[in-house]
Amino acid sequence: MLPEPPAGDPTAGDPTGGGPAVDSGGEVRRVRVLVEGRVQGVWFRDATHEEALRLGVAGWVRNLPDGRVEAVFEGPLAAVAALLGWTRGGPEHAVVTHLEICEEPPAGERGFRIRYD
Repeated sequence: MLPEPPAGDPTAGDPTGGGPAVDSGGEVRRVRVLVEGRVQGVWFRDATHEEALRLGVAGWVRNLPDGRVEAVFEGPLAAVAALLGWTRGGPEHAVVTHLEICEEPPAGERGFRIRYD
């Protein structure tokens, strides 16, 4: 279970982990990520969800029928960069062989979820 955010935190009381994905400077980055390798059946989506919440990044993650994982990360520049760095390795049993990153215009994502579509 995740610890409660500190009092005054804009994500307090939001079980999805977030208010708007912006930093104090207002600079927001949004990327769509395709992850290849051994990334399904290794808790990749759950671990990505936990890491995104820890870093304060909004968006979503899902498995694709072709064995890849697709995700959208939106948030403060440094937080998105940190999540991309984590994604290059993934959770303990994952083996990431390729990461495709496409920049997108920010869309005002709120919270982070696992998609099952």
